[in-house]
Amino acid sequence: MKTAAVLTLVLAAACGGSDEPACDPSGPMCKTLSSYRLFDDIATQTPAEGVVPYALNTPLFSDYTTKDRFVSLPPGESLAWRDDPDSFVAPTGTIVIKTFSYLADRRMPTGDRRLLETRLLIKQDTGWTGASYVYDEGKPSDAILAIAGAPLSASWIHDDGAARTNAYVVPNKNQCKECHNEHDDKLDLLGPKARHLNTGTQLQQLVDLGVVTGAPAAATWPKAVAAYDPGSGTVEQRARAWLDINCAFCHNDRGAARTSGLFLGYQETDALSLGICKPPVAAGRGSGGRAFGIVPGQPDASIMMFRIESTEPDIRMPELGRNLVDAEGASLVRAWIAQLPGSCP
Repeated sequence: MKTAAVLTLVLAAACGGSDEPACDPSGPMCKTLSSYRLFDDIATQTPAEGVVPYALNTPLFSDYTTKDRFVSLPPGESLAWRDDPDSFVAPTGTIVIKTFSYLADRRMPTGDRRLLETRLLIKQDTGWTGASYVYDEGKPSDAILAIAGAPLSASWIHDDGAARTNAYVVPNKNQCKECHNEHDDKLDLLGPKARHLNTGTQLQQLVDLGVVTGAPAAATWPKAVAAYDPGSGTVEQRARAWLDINCAFCHNDRGAARTSGLFLGYQETDALSLGICKPPVAAGRGSGGRAFGIVPGQPDASIMMFRIESTEPDIRMPELGRNLVDAEGASLVRAWIAQLPGSCP
């Protein structure tokens, strides 16, 4: 985390050092990532002065990619705290940056990696807009705007030492809204929320730097556990954290899946809304012939497990952002369902 001085600089200080004029974030998406002056070194993902890195306690699963996250704020501006469980309020001119890459060997997290894409979400006067910038394999010094998205063949050595491949898909510009329309069909941030950023001392540092303002007393800050860390919470807490980050951006009472009645946010307390003994709104292939979203003690009888463990496009959940099954996440949700008491009628 950089010093507080970065907050008076942000993009304005990062615009030098190029023969071409810097991109205006208030206009159309620029053709190259380098035009935004967000990085001192794109290949190593070294942020420019004023671009602040951050991490989430549970990242969204994206086919085992590694992600680098950053936020850039206009000079003198900040993310404003919001007391509800949703994202901070971002000022116009904010840029949220997320780079996806594959480690050559996942057992070596500091080893070589292949950059795939960098996604930008930019807050303009009319709201958020976004698009992806795709890297040529072997040429990570810049990335090119890909309005239509792109298919990328990728390979790596997995956690167990086995060689893995994936037909990775860079989303097209229109697909941004399919995930980021979290509430009321309006694009907004997903990851940068207090409960996701409250890991270690990170959220306190963001407050101390002035990146986040208006925060209440630290003792009241919400915190979601780290789903993949067995020491961070109970199986139920960790499974709920996984569902929150991977599913709740659609499955909430104002989200794209609101008509399903299945609400998977971390704050949800109603058992039926969580899917426990809840029949599906619409039957069909998506139910897998199962009667309820969650059958306590019976993961294999639960629609939720059927969809989480599927890779078929019209069955899998989430629908976008993955071709593969998150084996660790699925195992966690399976363990939670297996220990739930009771039975369905």
